[in-house]
Amino acid sequence: MSLAILHSRALAGLNAPPVTVEVDLANGLPAFHIVGLPEAEVKEARERVRAAIGNCGFEFPARRITVNLAPAELPKESGRFDLAIALGILAASRQIPDDQLSRYQFAGELSLTGQLRPVRGALAMAYGAATDQRTFVLPTASAGEAALVSGTRVLQAESLLEVCAHLAGKGELSAPPALTIGEADVYPDLEDVRGQSHAKRALEVAAAGGHALLMVGPPGTGKSMLAARFAGVLPPLSEEEALQSAALQSLGSSGFRTEFWKRRPYRAPHHSASSVAIVGGGSNPRPGEISLAHHGVLFLDELPEFDRRVLEALREPLETGRVAISRAARQIEFPASFQLVAAMNPCKCGYLGHYGGRCRCTPDQVLAYRSRISGPLMDRIDIQVEVPAVPADNLLGMNAGDSSRTIRCRVEIARSRMIARQQKSNAQLFAREIDAHCAPDKGGEVLLKQAIDKLGLSARAYHRILKVARTIADLAGTERVAGKHIAEAIQYRRFDRV
Repeated sequence: MSLAILHSRALAGLNAPPVTVEVDLANGLPAFHIVGLPEAEVKEARERVRAAIGNCGFEFPARRITVNLAPAELPKESGRFDLAIALGILAASRQIPDDQLSRYQFAGELSLTGQLRPVRGALAMAYGAATDQRTFVLPTASAGEAALVSGTRVLQAESLLEVCAHLAGKGELSAPPALTIGEADVYPDLEDVRGQSHAKRALEVAAAGGHALLMVGPPGTGKSMLAARFAGVLPPLSEEEALQSAALQSLGSSGFRTEFWKRRPYRAPHHSASSVAIVGGGSNPRPGEISLAHHGVLFLDELPEFDRRVLEALREPLETGRVAISRAARQIEFPASFQLVAAMNPCKCGYLGHYGGRCRCTPDQVLAYRSRISGPLMDRIDIQVEVPAVPADNLLGMNAGDSSRTIRCRVEIARSRMIARQQKSNAQLFAREIDAHCAPDKGGEVLLKQAIDKLGLSARAYHRILKVARTIADLAGTERVAGKHIAEAIQYRRFDRV
């Protein structure tokens, strides 16, 4: 007797096969064994399943029971196998019919009373099973998110008894209700931030082209406020992007909440976070913050305070949009196409350049503080902008500037130009594509050569200036990258001028 259930890690970009639950009842002394590399949560299913079957009015077989979770080399974790194991035992002991089982996939954790508890990764499982023709049966608390995947038939159940009644033709499981999409403008508005027009312009350029952004300024100048409003000026998620993002979030410890459907994820981990928390990993590899921010924003405040090894681990994902996690027994790859927004103080005390003249840091101390961020990582941050302190008297008379909705409209128009021209954002262009789409005019070439000589730009920084200039030209609606676009892009390489 066998039932199929899709393993969550097979849905995070791997080509791993579904996990099949096979149940064998043999003569001999009563025993209950689970094999196939089960971890502690799976081994404990023996007691949950035994109690749930008895409390639902069924007879637990007084025979030798072997449950095999295949394939054997794939480690099994969490309680999502409980429902499939219980149904396999009931079908093998002829207490429920088995002729319809091949039409379904099952996932759900059982309580001792037979009630079904929610499982982590329901949306990810449904996303990976979208091409399968079988119906997915899930606990009611998890079925709503799984139903977001179009093309997958999902049924919800409150208990093991309801599932058995459905399989026996004595009851019908219902589909989860359709999701009600909330308001589009759920992010804080950029109008809340007074002044800082230069930083707001940098946010608009970064949002349009998908560029990484670093804001440098004293405490209290609005860096965190600007970052919190950045997701509100990004283009809306497509259906496929929303599914990918939600599937990864459903694998995280907090799961996915359906009210956040089609919202750009915004992750802001504390600077004490470990490399595993940021990049992902663990004995059973799970996605880290960079994957949970897939198609969204990763905000790193107090950037120099992060562990150096954590920051260096961001270099490859920033380039490739994926992160490969290797362990002795297994390897796994998670998507990590996030948009980095970072903030830092200009010096250790934080007040270098403040209008009040409060900084007492020496040049060596300033250099040591900034050196916590390596040159290779800084090279990968396309836009580096200052967010200066503004006197309180000046703030009162400052214009609020454009709203997030207005800026988002301009960003969407610029992004549509990029997609029509090259089918990707400017930040994702490769070297050959940069030559084809970002070539400047004569004035821009001269200005760029002067910048290379004066600032000592690396080849990577040179290409990133061209990509940012291409985005500025797209925002302006021009086909050719001109000298003024190059000039603005050079201004955003702040740390190349230090």
